[in-house]
Amino acid sequence: MLVDHLVLAGGGHTHALILLRWAMNPRLRPKCLITLINRDSSMLYSGMFPGLISGLYQLDEASIDLRSLTDKAGVSLVVGEIESLNLSQNRLFLQNRPSIEFSRLSLDVGSEIFVDYGTSEVIKNKSLAIPIKPFEKSLEWIKAIDESSLAASPDPLTVIGSGLAALEMVFAFRRRWPSRKLRLQAFEEKLSRSFKQHLFLANIEITHPSEFIYGPVLICTGSKAPKWLEKSGLDVNAFGRVITDSTFLTPGRFDIFAVGDCGLLAKHNSPASGVWAVRAAIPLAKNIERSLSNLPLLSWRPQKNALHLVGAIRDVNTPIGWMIWGPLIIGPYRIFWEWKKRIDRRFIQKFINFQGMYERKNKKLSCRGCAAKLSFQPLQSALREAELSHLSQYPEDAALVRASLKEGSWIQSVDGFPALVSDPWLNARLTTLHACSDMWARGVYVDSAQAVINIPSVGGFLQKEILKQCLLGIKSALTPQGAQLIGGHTFESRSELDNNINLGIEISLSVNGFLPSDSLIWNKGGLCPGDSILLSRGIGSGVIFASAMQGSSSLFHVDEALSKLSKSQHSLIEDLHDKARDLLNPNLVHACTDVTGFGLIGHLGEMINATNIKRLELKLPLIKVDIIGEAIPTLSGVKTLLENGFESTLSPSNRIFLNLLNSRNQSPAYISLISESGALENSELELTKKLLIDPQTCGPLMIACDSVVAKELVEHSSWHRIGLVDFV
Repeated sequence: MLVDHLVLAGGGHTHALILLRWAMNPRLRPKCLITLINRDSSMLYSGMFPGLISGLYQLDEASIDLRSLTDKAGVSLVVGEIESLNLSQNRLFLQNRPSIEFSRLSLDVGSEIFVDYGTSEVIKNKSLAIPIKPFEKSLEWIKAIDESSLAASPDPLTVIGSGLAALEMVFAFRRRWPSRKLRLQAFEEKLSRSFKQHLFLANIEITHPSEFIYGPVLICTGSKAPKWLEKSGLDVNAFGRVITDSTFLTPGRFDIFAVGDCGLLAKHNSPASGVWAVRAAIPLAKNIERSLSNLPLLSWRPQKNALHLVGAIRDVNTPIGWMIWGPLIIGPYRIFWEWKKRIDRRFIQKFINFQGMYERKNKKLSCRGCAAKLSFQPLQSALREAELSHLSQYPEDAALVRASLKEGSWIQSVDGFPALVSDPWLNARLTTLHACSDMWARGVYVDSAQAVINIPSVGGFLQKEILKQCLLGIKSALTPQGAQLIGGHTFESRSELDNNINLGIEISLSVNGFLPSDSLIWNKGGLCPGDSILLSRGIGSGVIFASAMQGSSSLFHVDEALSKLSKSQHSLIEDLHDKARDLLNPNLVHACTDVTGFGLIGHLGEMINATNIKRLELKLPLIKVDIIGEAIPTLSGVKTLLENGFESTLSPSNRIFLNLLNSRNQSPAYISLISESGALENSELELTKKLLIDPQTCGPLMIACDSVVAKELVEHSSWHRIGLVDFV
């Protein structure tokens, strides 16, 4: 029975290499729940950051994809900002999400820039100043300068700092901005003659630290550990670095390790440097593994000096570099730059090569989230044989429980799926929002929910922690809607443990909703000729997560998809009801559904089928829908992934819905794909078909309303017009 929760706080160089070790050798990974907490889902490699700024590298060449790496290593990823550490509770507190309890903790949270009083005083416009760390923020700041009036400002851009980081950054800026005024504010006595000579040749002015600065400023002064570490009660030095013994353990604790820029071996006063962080990876990994197996820990003695290679430029097109070993400075020579480039690329290449190996070993994995939904044909057959075919003829995902003119209507639905992501809080939030969308599709306000949660078979402490995260994730989705979690049930799984324990979580929710008597419940079967079809947001989550499972989806695209899917759509329902009351038109929305497992075309087909059954009963002409292919909004990267042949494992089953387009099997066709500029070309047609059958988790809402209302919604909110209803 697994009992330990190892938390890796920070995705620095050391932890990234430890994750790689466990991904390549799963037998070495400790048999416990392991969670990595980092402010971003990627780690910018510090050694390549100046090259990224100068344009020698692209962002993906200088970054490590922590989301993919943790997935391959069987480690859960929590993207969050750590705010404090409570030693008595063994708990890390995070910004805007629940705290996380640990039984073992490894700290590799990097450092912040130390800005002393003197430096702060000389900066006259502090809104134009930013520290180099965190790299992600300074990178955005640099990009913003490119795009703003500051790019042409007569005020020079100043880099503050006398160390190697400041030197590399000001040279990187010279390559990025060949003609811009640049200054390095530094103590000249700390710069070698060679450094000063090449700063002069690059037309970079050196100024004294006491001079006032009026333009934009990048601060590269000394580093210190994050403030919350200093306040934690751990033994730290004057710069907040956690003091450890030679095994990386903090004094008086058997359960907390520290390394990298935030850690300091007591008997080896090594400066904060990526060199020592990389060298410490294997010794720390072994001690973490031994600690969790109750074996004696091993001591580590780092080398006294480390080799530093400093990049610069001789002119805009000629990179050069210095070699530094202790007090010895040699160069600059181009060969040292080539050497530095080779070392940096080799470090990043370790992670890229492993990714390729993993892809070849794992060609196809079953998709999670709503893509784990039972396909249409066996569902239809089972309903028919169970004499429940009426449930598919009028397929409302949320059922009317009770209605009265005085009290209003009560609606209920149930939904859920296997874990989509390894963060139990985020997964529970996504599952809850997905379940609530059945209510929103009926125009109903969510009132309450009950949950059934299947927890992996692990120790009681871990089960408590996993369940707590799930419950808080559910509440985070319900509370803003004014809804409550009123009960539920828990199970312990009898399935074999997944490598990543948190991916063994399964959550289902029964959601209850209420609608006042002055509002109408929305149905799928209410399409009217002349209606516009609107979609609330982009689709494509199925192919994004399918490709991510194979290690082929861009980290940016996964992050952006999760960001959008984790936003509640309940406010859209409130806005539509408010508009209906303002216009004295309770029938403002003629029909509505949410787009989930059967894809856009499958759920649109349900709307058309339900509508035409009613129209046949009333002896009215049948309707069809024209979909404007290029108007369908998509999540970033989706079309490229579809063009490259990626698809969800549910997509092949969803192809049955393409019969709605095929006039040879269905005459006339109930859905036509059109283009605002004419007929779709064959390549566009095939791509649109793939998009239409892509299963969605936390997918958009799709409504039908008259064209006047539709025009206003598109112009003043997030809705997209993707089609129109016409007679067959």
